[in-house]
Amino acid sequence: MITGIGHIAYRVSNLDESLKFYCGILGFKEAFRLYNDQGELWIVYLKISENNFIELFPYKGELEKGYENRSFQHLCLLVDDIERTLGELSSRGLTIQGKPNKGKDGNYQYWITDPDGNRIELMQIMPDSLQARS
Repeated sequence: MITGIGHIAYRVSNLDESLKFYCGILGFKEAFRLYNDQGELWIVYLKISENNFIELFPYKGELEKGYENRSFQHLCLLVDDIERTLGELSSRGLTIQGKPNKGKDGNYQYWITDPDGNRIELMQIMPDSLQARS
């Protein structure tokens, strides 16, 4: 079942200023960076505490439709067993479509939305993932 909050994600307009704030002022540490398939910086992970992170999504230019005026990207909830959790949520009335995917960070994830369309990521931390090794 759900065991905690894994991360919160923000779209940032100035990565350097965001890193100064979160790392320099708040004292978090940069854990790792992920790059898209074109080799461009995609996400910077900041470690708050064991298995608790902030994701910073730097952006330039056009934003995805519906995200033009938002910084908040999604909430990530940690789960101990993603398949069992999806089964339990399905039994409570959540429509499950598709299967969990393994992300570039090495964890299994599945996406749902709340009634207002807010995105929620369910994530099972895998022992060999970037988060577990950081």
